[in-house]
Amino acid sequence: MSDDAEDPRRAVERTLTHYQNRADAFWEGTRDHDVSQNIEALLRHIRAEAPFAILDFGCGPGRDLADFTRRGHRVIGLEGAAALAQMAREHSGCEVWEQDFLKLDLPVGRFDGVFANASLFHVPVRELPRVLRQIHAVLKPAGVLFSSNPRGDNQESFNGERYGAYHDLDAWRGYLRAAGFEELEHYYRPTGLPREQQPWLASVWRKMP
Repeated sequence: MSDDAEDPRRAVERTLTHYQNRADAFWEGTRDHDVSQNIEALLRHIRAEAPFAILDFGCGPGRDLADFTRRGHRVIGLEGAAALAQMAREHSGCEVWEQDFLKLDLPVGRFDGVFANASLFHVPVRELPRVLRQIHAVLKPAGVLFSSNPRGDNQESFNGERYGAYHDLDAWRGYLRAAGFEELEHYYRPTGLPREQQPWLASVWRKMP
C-alpha cells in the first residue's frame, strides 16, 4: 500500500485531482450507464410521502440528479471535484454542494434518502466510521441510505490516481451497523451474471434511532 493510501487527506486529494482533470471524459464514459435498479432500490424503501428529499452523495456530473428530478423528487447533489459539481448543476439544474468527503458540513435531519452510488468506496477506511455517522445524522428518522461499491477483500489501494477501499459484505455490514443503520437488502451487479462477474455490491439501509 502506498504512503498516500495510508494518508486519508492525500488519498482524497489525489482522487479529486484525478476527477477534476478528467471531468469531460468521466461524463462521456458514464452518462449512459443505467443505474435505475439502484435508484428504485432506494425509493421503494422510503416511508415518507412523495416527493422525497434526496441527497446524491458524490453526484459526479449529474446523471442521477437528472433522473431523480424527472421522477418528481427534490434532490441536492454533493460533489468534491469543482469541475464535476459545475457540470452537475448544468446537466440537472439542481443545487449542488461542493464538499469533499473529509470536510462535510451537512444539515441534521434534512433528507428522506441518501444515494451513494459508486462514491463511498473513495472514503479512506480510517475515516469511514465518521463519514457514515455524518450521513446517519443528515437523514430524517427512519431515512434510507443506498450504497453501491466495487467489492473486494477489505483492501485499500490506488487504481491509477483514484483511491479505493474494497469491502466484502461482512465488513460493510459491520461499518453500517456500527454507524446506526439496519440492513434492508443487498444485491450484486450486474444482474444475471455469475458472482465472479458481479464486481458491484449494492446495499440499502435504514437509519435507526
